[in-house]
Amino acid sequence: MEIGPAVPFQDGSGSGPLPAGAESQLPGSPAFQPRKPLSKEFLCLAVALVAAAVIVYAPVRQFGFHGFDDIQYVSGNPRVLQGVTWDGVKWAFTTGYFSNWHPLTWISHMLDAQIFGTNAAGHHVANLLFHIANTLLLFGLLHRMTGRIGRSAFVAALFAVHPLHVESVVWVSERKDVLSTLFGLLAIWGYLWYARRPQHGRYLVVVLLFAMGLMAKAMILTLPFVLLLLDVWPLGRVRFPADSSGRLTWASLRDHRTVLARLVWEKLPLFVLAAASSVATLVAQHRWGAVANLDAMPLDFRLANAVVSYVAYIANMLWPVRLSIFYPYPDSLPGWQVFGSMLILIAVSAAAIRAARRKPYLAVGWLWYVGTLVPVIGLVQVGNQAMADRYTYVPLIGLFLMFGWGIPDLLERWPLRKIALPAAAGVVICACMVTARGQVQYWESDLSLWTRALEVTTRNHVAHNNLGTALASQGKVHEALAHYAESLRINPDNENAHYNIGVALDRQGRVADALAHYAEVLRLNPGNAEAHNNIGALFHQQGRIGEAVRHYREAVRRKPDYVHARQNLGNALASQGQVTEAIAHYTAALAISPTNETIRTALEVLTDRP
Repeated sequence: MEIGPAVPFQDGSGSGPLPAGAESQLPGSPAFQPRKPLSKEFLCLAVALVAAAVIVYAPVRQFGFHGFDDIQYVSGNPRVLQGVTWDGVKWAFTTGYFSNWHPLTWISHMLDAQIFGTNAAGHHVANLLFHIANTLLLFGLLHRMTGRIGRSAFVAALFAVHPLHVESVVWVSERKDVLSTLFGLLAIWGYLWYARRPQHGRYLVVVLLFAMGLMAKAMILTLPFVLLLLDVWPLGRVRFPADSSGRLTWASLRDHRTVLARLVWEKLPLFVLAAASSVATLVAQHRWGAVANLDAMPLDFRLANAVVSYVAYIANMLWPVRLSIFYPYPDSLPGWQVFGSMLILIAVSAAAIRAARRKPYLAVGWLWYVGTLVPVIGLVQVGNQAMADRYTYVPLIGLFLMFGWGIPDLLERWPLRKIALPAAAGVVICACMVTARGQVQYWESDLSLWTRALEVTTRNHVAHNNLGTALASQGKVHEALAHYAESLRINPDNENAHYNIGVALDRQGRVADALAHYAEVLRLNPGNAEAHNNIGALFHQQGRIGEAVRHYREAVRRKPDYVHARQNLGNALASQGQVTEAIAHYTAALAISPTNETIRTALEVLTDRP
């Protein structure tokens, strides 16, 4: 067994070993044959893929920003709304704001803001264009590696229009998904280029593209593992030996562990980058308080939920009709559910590995799915969701490969396969398009999005809280308070619900009640800058300037880029005659939000004083 340049299996499906010296004779080999111009069939299928994605996602041009994360990422983020500036780029590379270190994602949002401003349509269309680019890259990549145009198109079509991918495309805040995947697929293209003729310069391109993907979202940190899988199939850079019965054996693998070590060693720089990105992401998430500790979420429960989630994602892939923006953790997981899910995972894993010699795409696809989900399966719990549709954006490619190659091979001897398979593929794609288009419509507004979440989930305290916020924005405060109360009934420690009740009561003039809920927020999370700012504002209105200043200062300390807190602190200090410090805070606030004329006017008034 030896490592060689990229060579696909002889028939594109890995039907058997190749005779020595036959590699350069392979029909359609991307490694050795001259590149051919794109065929008309390829171009027609590429156009069809673009058309399918546009048909599904066309309504996003009419959608606005969502209250869930879009405010922090774009519409309420003064750093982003400034567009691309040197200060903004520096901030993007140094901040861990909102629990992540992804500077390229921030810069992409800044670029959109510079071009489209606060017109949400442009931001949505940019997400869609990235998704279309990913679809075409995947199609071209599979076709280039395997020579199978129909199967490659089917996998790419599923990627383009599957309902589970709606969240990653329609949600502006998930720019990090589509952007990181773009760089990840480009890195695989670079790796294919490198594998055809290994050179340091070509490898450097792979490293740079992978680094850019990590700077968009750490989700692609499993790329080195994916490249190892591709070495086996379809690139054929390594062939695993089998015993006399044609099955893989652990003994034969042990005999060739040096070759396997060389494959891993080749990816070492990529593994180092992945480790560094993991550390940076965990540090940002810990500082923001996004990582749940073991007291809040015991490890055994996380493991059980991970096992169940693996199977639940597969179920949602096969029958994607009850999808939600947020899936709450259940109060408990029945033993039968955990045990049954574990049996399914073990059975599929064993079957895929058993068939690896004859049908390597089954093992590669399955391990792609299982491996790329590891960073987000919940072993390190970030946020309070049990699972999320957006986490499947890359992992589902593995399952699509299993179906795209497995079903045609299974029906290889069926006389009608040449007619039935394309027809069945068309039906599946059309069904996905119809279902995905329906899922897109739920994202039209916060009201429809969170109403749908409550329809398809139970005991969803996050959905109640966010639906309350959507109702409150329409002036339906009484209905909003009812949903906030239900959110607290389900989860009494929901600080966001307490905060939103405080805001609603504050607007109703019920100051004492509002202060009580803000105080509860600070009990649950002493670092909540918004609660400190709002308490300060209430004290300021009551003339308790000293107490207001104390809370404003804490808000600014906890969140230095909090423009409103700096502005309020400047106002309070100015009223106390502390002009120099007030000017400093106004200046800092104006640097973050240069277009804020209220702050500019206040600063001019103070600086014009004799």
